[in-house]
Amino acid sequence: MNQQTDPMGQAINDYWRTGKTGRLRVFSPMFEEDEMPLPLLFRTYEDMPEIEQKALGMVRGKTLDVGAGAGCHSLVLQERGIDVTAIDISPLSVETMKARGVKKAFVQDFMTIDGQQYDTILMLMNGIGIVGQLESLPTFFRHLDRVLAPGGQLLCDSTDISYVFEDEDGVIRYPEGDAYYGEITYRMRYKDIFGEPFPWLYIDAATLRQVAGENGYWVEVVAEGENDYYLAKITTL
Repeated sequence: MNQQTDPMGQAINDYWRTGKTGRLRVFSPMFEEDEMPLPLLFRTYEDMPEIEQKALGMVRGKTLDVGAGAGCHSLVLQERGIDVTAIDISPLSVETMKARGVKKAFVQDFMTIDGQQYDTILMLMNGIGIVGQLESLPTFFRHLDRVLAPGGQLLCDSTDISYVFEDEDGVIRYPEGDAYYGEITYRMRYKDIFGEPFPWLYIDAATLRQVAGENGYWVEVVAEGENDYYLAKITTL
């Protein structure tokens, strides 16, 4: 990924260097245009939602922070003496993390990790969304077999977005077609930088539990928030 196709990384880097930023705009054919507030990615522990605070409190051992963005979670873990490695596919985000003091930050796609295992894998801010599509989840779990250390845990959060499709009468009307309703395509824009479209997965807890079980994993929902937002702890059966 280069700077001309990395709107989020450029926005993160600008905000870190100047304290100012343009709009990081988020587009999807399923929803109206949205905007990601950059200060959210630089929040302190005190400003994090309770679910994220709970997840950070559950971290143990050698830890991998996936899609770490500006590094807010990794910095909290570092302060607690946790051996944490932060990865992101955005070079500018990784550059920013390093400037902010994250000791181990690398440009890395989770699905390409080889030869390393971790006691805790952290995927927050709907981080399991990187799977992209429901049909890709078994492949994700097969990769997890290699990356998760024996007795390890994956901590991730997601949202059941079925409420988005509820009409005024309380009836849920899912989009037509065979695709799982939590599969969304996004594209971001920052100033004149347009990112490539990318798939993102929001998965309900029951479906996550079913697919995980079929692939040798157990899902425990350890916390729940508004709008069917939840934190899951995933371990081997």
